[in-house]
Amino acid sequence: MTAASPPEILRAPLVVEFPFTRSLGPVQSAFLTGLREGVVLGVTTADGKVMVPPVEYDPVTAEEIRDLVEVGTTGTVTTWAWNGSPRPNQPLATPFAWVLVRLDGADTAILHALDAPGPEAVTTGMRVRVRWAGERTGAITDIACFEPAGDGEAHGEAAPHSGEFADAVTGIVAEARLDYTYSPGRAQTAYIAGLSEQKTIGERCPSCHKVYVPPRGACPTCGVATTDRVEVGPAGTVTTYCIVNIKAKNLDIEVPYVYAHIALDGAGLALHGRIGGIPYDQVRMGLRVEPVWTEGGRYPDHYRPTGEPDADYDVYKELI
Repeated sequence: MTAASPPEILRAPLVVEFPFTRSLGPVQSAFLTGLREGVVLGVTTADGKVMVPPVEYDPVTAEEIRDLVEVGTTGTVTTWAWNGSPRPNQPLATPFAWVLVRLDGADTAILHALDAPGPEAVTTGMRVRVRWAGERTGAITDIACFEPAGDGEAHGEAAPHSGEFADAVTGIVAEARLDYTYSPGRAQTAYIAGLSEQKTIGERCPSCHKVYVPPRGACPTCGVATTDRVEVGPAGTVTTYCIVNIKAKNLDIEVPYVYAHIALDGAGLALHGRIGGIPYDQVRMGLRVEPVWTEGGRYPDHYRPTGEPDADYDVYKELI
């Protein structure tokens, strides 16, 4: 007897990315503009401490603070961790240390990278200095990294600074990105395999009998495994929806369009999908819809009206 082949283990690289555009207040504007000019600024709190990077509100009293001071570009490592495998877009492409550095004249530490030949070259208490980037634009990356400094390099004193610079930086784009590899597991692998055959497969909880689509492998209410697979749909009911008026990057769909929660027939909760084949202002709760598959598509491209009468509210009210 030949043993059955184990199911294929699915994996896919995924990226969650959000470039956040934000304006800067007077303190953060002065700090980043100062970096562009090769100056490191901090702020003095109500109890006389100098915070670097600066904040706009006192962490103890919550009072607004604006007293800027210039601190040194040399400092002392207060703690560190070795990074032997740098990831893309980190400060250095070669192994380096993440360090907290208390700059001369400051009472708090700043997090950045230290360029060192190996972990044996890094110690708490070592003296370091800023290595400036070749081109500076008014960002934390204007400090390319820190590098070891001689013990004889002078300790700086914090000195008052107006925070005024020509052509001040008033806004930044903060790049937030997460790269990871996703493996869907047993339940969702079966769901994805079903979609390749234009079927929607859910799993039923043996306790409460709710059919989860997409399946999760376990019922979050009862805490028991869901192993009974159930084909649902293909038609379903719009339970609620939203009208999208902002065009998404890399998405070739004209706005406005509608995304809806759709309770497929036989499912115990709604999934989301785009509604097409009908003007956006005619989409409504209770609308009966069916999936539309494109040639070679691995999931429904959108859902369109079936032409059936709208579902009664009592039928789907528990699925909203």
